[in-house]
Amino acid sequence: MKRKKLKIPHLKDNIQLFTLALPAIVLLAVFSYWPMYGIILAFKNYKVPLGMWGSPWVGLKNFLFFFQAQDAWRVTRNTLLLNFLFITVTLVCAVGFALLMFEVKSRTHVKVYQTVSILPNFLSWVAVSYMSYALLEPTKGILNRVIESMGGEGISWYAEPEYWPVILLIIKIWHGVGIGSIVYYAALMGVDSELYEAADIDGATKLQKIRYISLPCIVPIITIRLIMAIGKIFRGDFGLFYNVTRDQGTLYPTTDIIDTYVYRALMNQGNVGMSSAVSLFQSVVCFITLMITNSVVKKINPENSLF
Repeated sequence: MKRKKLKIPHLKDNIQLFTLALPAIVLLAVFSYWPMYGIILAFKNYKVPLGMWGSPWVGLKNFLFFFQAQDAWRVTRNTLLLNFLFITVTLVCAVGFALLMFEVKSRTHVKVYQTVSILPNFLSWVAVSYMSYALLEPTKGILNRVIESMGGEGISWYAEPEYWPVILLIIKIWHGVGIGSIVYYAALMGVDSELYEAADIDGATKLQKIRYISLPCIVPIITIRLIMAIGKIFRGDFGLFYNVTRDQGTLYPTTDIIDTYVYRALMNQGNVGMSSAVSLFQSVVCFITLMITNSVVKKINPENSLF
């Protein structure tokens, strides 16, 4: 009896494409799928001498440790609310900036504006933290000196948690809107120019062309990026929340998120099991959120969904 050869559809016809994709597939497998066996740490009381497999099994105890902690509600609330704020505001700013760039007719000016707006994205959060500290330092900070020169009283920024959601939002916009607007600008460049020419003939204003042509044409890419952003709503930007706030305990009521809380649990308590459990919980919730959001979008408009 002859053995049937395993055939991959279209492999022979697309061998070049498969070869090009091979490095990415290998990297994805090595760095994303192979480490997944480490999930078992979330269900064990990890002991270094015993190793991963020899450490005692504790079941869901690590998950209960987090949910029963007095800070669990605070860090969960901060993570969700701040991420929701970042997603909505940065989306509006990125789309708005792309629309502004699209209205600039000089290609040289567009390149200059985009380069300047993109540069902050290449700065590490450590560098950004020093820049923000130079602005907000209580005694010699630039912002406090400006306030005092105008007859006001300086603010101890790193001791006032109520200001920090706005401060972090401003830094997030400055750091990421430039790079985030490129996708929308590219989508706008792909819009048929005849639509704008017809609108000009009909006497449409700039705002009317944006409302009835530009925005509807980039709604699919806006929707896809929004779905992906909502899929990560349960994860915070660790560098932003840890470095920029300088991990000040007085700011925890408004800036402490799940990621920074887990980091401190790992560094201070050495609780690898609890840290792994919380990270696994975040991943599961993010996956569920992504699937729900995509399902809702698919019911409204299947063409705008991810799959």
